Amino acid sequence: MAEELAGKVAIVTGGASGIGRATAELFVAEGAKVVIADVQDEAGAALAAALGDAALFRHADVSDPEQVQAVVDFAIERFGGLNVMFNNAGISCAAFPDFLDDTLADFDRVMRVNVLGPMLGTRNAARWMKDHGGGVILNTASIAGTLAGHAMMTYRASKAALIQFSKSAAIDLARHGIRVNCIVPGHVRTELSSFGEKGADDALAARIAQGVDAVYLSNQLIKRRGDPIDVANLALFLATDKSRHMTGAVLPVEGGVTVGDPVNHLREILDARAAAFADNGLA
Repeated sequence: MAEELAGKVAIVTGGASGIGRATAELFVAEGAKVVIADVQDEAGAALAAALGDAALFRHADVSDPEQVQAVVDFAIERFGGLNVMFNNAGISCAAFPDFLDDTLADFDRVMRVNVLGPMLGTRNAARWMKDHGGGVILNTASIAGTLAGHAMMTYRASKAALIQFSKSAAIDLARHGIRVNCIVPGHVRTELSSFGEKGADDALAARIAQGVDAVYLSNQLIKRRGDPIDVANLALFLATDKSRHMTGAVLPVEGGVTVGDPVNHLREILDARAAAFADNGLA
């Protein structure tokens, strides 16, 4: 590794699994000191232990202002500063295929974790960064926040709000030397996107995964699911001086899902036209 983050201190919320875990591992490999913040105590503590002295775990529910502040204070106290705040923690909502059936019972919780959490992390980290040479703030949104679609309306709304907040925070914090960028993952292989069945045997789990993959890839230009490391690599770039001239960016890492409609409608139109001619006995 090139140790691109040597001497840097980072907090990764939601760092015990998925994208957060991959990022914590990569940041440590690149020389950073990392605080892994999560509500998954066992997984977070195990990851920190595996990463050695460069990583520490701290329990944190990002929807709680006091716990977010405690994580920031912990990083500064134990590692001597804070250079990168990665607001990655997030949750989904109940999956109702038809919005008319949605109870919206989890609206408050999803909004507190997915929107308030990054806002608290950004504000609290920036309060320290502004007096200590600036820093980098990263937020994890989702293609659900950029593409309109069916179902999971609360989740979509939360991620759209996070994108707008990220751009606004970039404007507000630029004068303090703080860069704010937003990462927009697509169909990355994480527990959040698996639609798995708890307790399923290997055969059933494989069948579910196969079916889910086929749906995800149907409108994706790169025909493979993304892995957490694909997102972590973008987070690394944004955390380093290689991206020093970037702020307020909303960057997709989603295999081309958001580029546009992959169906060649002109071809379909011409095929339909040709079929009409053929049905009428015309060349």
